[in-house]
Amino acid sequence: MPISDTLLPEFDQEMAGTRATLERVPDDRLDWSPHDKSGTMRWLAGHVANIPSWATLAIAQDELDLAPGGKPLDPPPPPASSAELVATFDRLASEARAAIAGAADDELLKPWTMLQNGQQIMTLPKLAVLRRWVLNHLIHHRAQLGVYLRLNDVAVPSIYGPSADEAPPGM
Repeated sequence: MPISDTLLPEFDQEMAGTRATLERVPDDRLDWSPHDKSGTMRWLAGHVANIPSWATLAIAQDELDLAPGGKPLDPPPPPASSAELVATFDRLASEARAAIAGAADDELLKPWTMLQNGQQIMTLPKLAVLRRWVLNHLIHHRAQLGVYLRLNDVAVPSIYGPSADEAPPGM
């Protein structure tokens, strides 16, 4: 069985839970932040929506320089609305899924390097990048977004089982 076939069911499950979370981000709270040291809901939700693009990038390229020539890469534009968040996520998740599905085992086992101004930060097999910097990273920030929703009295979706907002009666 190809490696991609073992990764796609988990990818699909995580993308479904992420979409359900992004759908609940309220337009009128995009600039809300729980603390001065925390990002806004707009920033966090936008980050979550863009993480799937890293899968496409990691498969298509063997390296990424975060600051080529010493200039940091420009961040994606901030989302203007919740609808834009979901549309961006849907497009990027679909592209990522296609990239993963089309990746041969030898491509997924090739090394991928992250650089900063030409200096190596890390090198991992592309498969490890997909697990750590796409799936695990997405799960981490999606959980943060769930806390943001809770703090704004927005129902948190069920991800791995019932949430306090979606628990069956009697639970």
